[in-house]
Amino acid sequence: METWTPKLIRGVASVVGGFAALMIGYFTLPLEFFGPERPALSWLVFGTALTVLTVLLLRKTLQVLTQVGGRPGVGLAFLILLSMVVFSAGYFVLAQDNQFNDLRTRLDALYFTVITMSTVGYGDITPTGDEARVVVILQIFYNFVFLAAAAGSLSNRVRGQIAARVREPHPEPGPGPPPGPGPEPDP
Repeated sequence: METWTPKLIRGVASVVGGFAALMIGYFTLPLEFFGPERPALSWLVFGTALTVLTVLLLRKTLQVLTQVGGRPGVGLAFLILLSMVVFSAGYFVLAQDNQFNDLRTRLDALYFTVITMSTVGYGDITPTGDEARVVVILQIFYNFVFLAAAAGSLSNRVRGQIAARVREPHPEPGPGPPPGPGPEPDP
């Protein structure tokens, strides 16, 4: 079992802190600014965010595969969470134009994103407009190609690190205290 080293604690704290920051941003940013009144700007921002995210994911995945750079798991976890937020924001904005049934709040959009990411698909929220369907198809493609590659490469690296630790020679325990005369026999 892995011990909680300072490095591991920092990594977990980074992921939790990053997730908290993303959620605060997602629930407080003025997403209502985008939508049917500004469709060109909405698509431009969404496309730019997805493009930047894709480049960062590919770069971080390459780091994991080539074993260059430290703490790639933290970066990949953050980018996967960021992709969840980008798609959630896109769905929330599309819902303002009645592109979904029963998607009304940011929490609904986040829920729909997680359900789509996990490929569970409960069916309680469904895309009704063509634009929403295109974004859902895009997210499913994105999940299969980029997120699966990122998760797979990270999994392989972790598995390799565990195997390397198992193969490492473990120092033999040193000899205990020198043998002494022992207890005196009873007369």
